[in-house]
Formats: sequence, structure tokens, C-alpha cells
Amino acid sequence: MLKSLFQRFSQASAIALGLGLAFAAQAQSTDVTYLLPAPPNLPAFAPWIIAQQKGYYAARNLNMKFIAAKGGVDVAKQIGAGNAMLGGALGDTPIVVRANGIPVRAVAVLGAGGVTMIATNADANINSITDLKGKTMTVMSYSDTTYYALLASLRKAGLSKNDVNIQAAGPAGVWQLFSADKAEAMAGVPDWVVNAEEAGLKIKLIPQSQIFESMAQSIIASDDAIKHHPDIVRGTVQATLQGMRDIIADPRAAAVTFAKAVPAYAGKEDSLEKIFKLYVEHVYANQTVLGRIDPARLEAVRQFYVSEGIVTQEPKLDDLYTNQFIDTQTAAQ
Repeated sequence: MLKSLFQRFSQASAIALGLGLAFAAQAQSTDVTYLLPAPPNLPAFAPWIIAQQKGYYAARNLNMKFIAAKGGVDVAKQIGAGNAMLGGALGDTPIVVRANGIPVRAVAVLGAGGVTMIATNADANINSITDLKGKTMTVMSYSDTTYYALLASLRKAGLSKNDVNIQAAGPAGVWQLFSADKAEAMAGVPDWVVNAEEAGLKIKLIPQSQIFESMAQSIIASDDAIKHHPDIVRGTVQATLQGMRDIIADPRAAAVTFAKAVPAYAGKEDSLEKIFKLYVEHVYANQTVLGRIDPARLEAVRQFYVSEGIVTQEPKLDDLYTNQFIDTQTAAQ
């Protein structure tokens, strides 16, 4: 009988302890404002959306609030000004802003490939970067890092921004104007390529070998957040990478999860799956350790930005990134 009473007491204590811990975890949940370079309901941000939908942030006591900024550079400026601790932008972004004294650095990069693609109207007979001379093309904004990747690609081909009519059209207009024959080309992410194709436009992609090898999407944080709030930074990084891992493991299942989180995509799981497969094959692929920033690649990007005059001051490589929040045992699959 004593044994039975002890067991009941132990079970009751365990339940009470569990409820207590759950309550404590909920009570200790930290509100985190996370800036994204475009509206947070876009497939480009699927790792974040899926991580939130599946409770990966909540499991780390993080209450994430995603807010759209006006491109990756604006994200960095807002973080540097103290309006947020964390945000998303291409991994190139600290190179651009650190030279201007903005104290941010990348803490994870989501993939080993570059995210920028240059799509052209197949009827425009554009086969290379040099063929863009005199053409009209769209970008999301003049403060987004995909725009800087385009400028670097033009410079690599011996052209300048004045050789091309570049129109900033916003996150929807960038592909809508392109698919409506208002522009012959577009610089953007895989999402917009699929959107333009599904709008009926026949597309030809500029070979990736001609496009500047910029970094993929990254998580950037302020120096202050890294120093004084490392648990928040680590939790955000690890939860987001779990969302990325889900996409790599099963793009179809990830599409279903995303559609549940963003009702506007309900019934569009096939399109989402197509987009996610582009990311898995061209962006996420070949990253030995999930999220790890490759110093050699970042250094090559840094040198190009400096040598081509895209930035006027040379930031130190060690000021641009840290891998301290990456689990070195977590290999990409």
C-alpha cells in the first residue's frame, strides 16, 4: 500500500512538475523582433515560417515576431540602430554595411550556394550578362542585397549599372512586371522565377557561372546581441536551421506545412514544392555543416566588393561573421 501511495505521489509530483515547468517556460518566453528583407509570408523565408509553424522557436522559449523591412541593407541598418536584435539578409550584407560603421555580422548562412538568379524572357535572345546591355530589368529594391549581387555580376562582365535600365519594383512587382513583358530580365530569388513561369512567361536563366557568387540568405545579428543575448541568438539560429533541415528532408511535406502557416498558399502546394526543390538543389546543397559560414568564400566575396569599388572601405573579415552558434556536428543531409 505504501508503495502504491508512493507511486501515486510520484506520478502526481511529476505531473505537477511538468505543468510547473511548462508554465515557467511560457512565463519566461522572450519576445524577439526579427526583420526580414521582404514580406514574411514569401516562400523564400520558408525555413523561418516552418520553424515557427512547427514550434521550433517556442521550444526554445522564443516568441518570434517577423516584420518586413525594405531589403537586406535596410534590415542591417535597423539592427545596427537597435530596432531589432536579429534579421535576415544575404550573407554579403555585412560587407556592405560594416564598412559604414554598422555593427552587425552574419551568424549563420542557409546554404552553400548563392540565392540570386537572373531570369530572362526567352524571346529576348539574352544568353549572357553582356546581352543585358540596353535592356530593362527588375529588382526588388535598390537597398536589397540581390541588387548588389546584380551590380557585382554586371561589373564582372565589364558593365555598369548605367548600361542597364534597372527598375526597383517591390517583392511582387519584381516578377509581375517581368512576366507582363514590361522588362526583359529580372534579378531575384527562385520564388519569383517560378511565379513568372506560372504566369505564362517562357524563361531562360543566365548560367549561374556568370552570376557573382554571393552568399545565400543569412541570419544577421548586432554585435550587442551576440555579446549580451547569446542564448536568443543561438536559439534563433538552431530553430531556423531545423526548419531548413525539414525542407531538405522532404520538400513536399515542407510545402504542406508552409501552406498551413500561410493560408494564401493553400492549394498551391505543387508550386511551393517546385520552389523548395530549387532551393534544395541550387542554394542549400553542398553545405557540409548546416548553417556554417565558409570564411574562404566570404573572403572572396569581400575582396571582390572592395576591388570593384562596391564598398569604399575594407571591412575586416573577422568582423563580418561568427560560427559560434553553429552546431558543428549538424551536417546537411
